[in-house]
Amino acid sequence: MNSTSASTSSLVDVDTPSVRTVPSDYSEQEVKTDTQADRIEREQKAEELAAKARAEADLAKKRVKRSARKADNWLTKQFESLSDGTGGALVAINLVAVVGLSGFLGYKAWGLYDRGRLGWKNVGLGVGILAVVGAAESIFGG
Repeated sequence: MNSTSASTSSLVDVDTPSVRTVPSDYSEQEVKTDTQADRIEREQKAEELAAKARAEADLAKKRVKRSARKADNWLTKQFESLSDGTGGALVAINLVAVVGLSGFLGYKAWGLYDRGRLGWKNVGLGVGILAVVGAAESIFGG
C-alpha cells in the first residue's frame, strides 16, 4: 500500500467563485477591454501623424508652387527684355544653345568611339539633329 498522498494544492478550490462577472452596463460601454483601449489610442496617434504629414505635404506644395511662380515671372521678364529689340542677347542665347548641343553630341560620339560603336548611322543621326535645330532656329529666330 502506498503511504504517500498526492498533492491537492493544484486542484481548483470549489469554494471560490470560478465565474468572472462583468458590470451590468458592459454591453453599452464604448471601450470594453484594455486591449481595445490601447488599439484605439494607437489609431488616434496614427491619425494625428497622418494629418500632420498631410499638412506638411500641403505646405511643401505651396512652397513649390510659389517658387515655380517666381521662376516663371523671372523667365517672363527675361524674355520680355529680349523682345525689346536687344538682338545681341538673342544671338548669344542661340550661340550658347548650338555650342551646348554640339558639345553634348560630341561627348556622346566620343563615348561611342571609345567603345568601338561609332558608325556612319550615329554620325548621320548627330548631323541630322544639328540640321533640324539649325532649321528651327532659322525659322523661329528670323
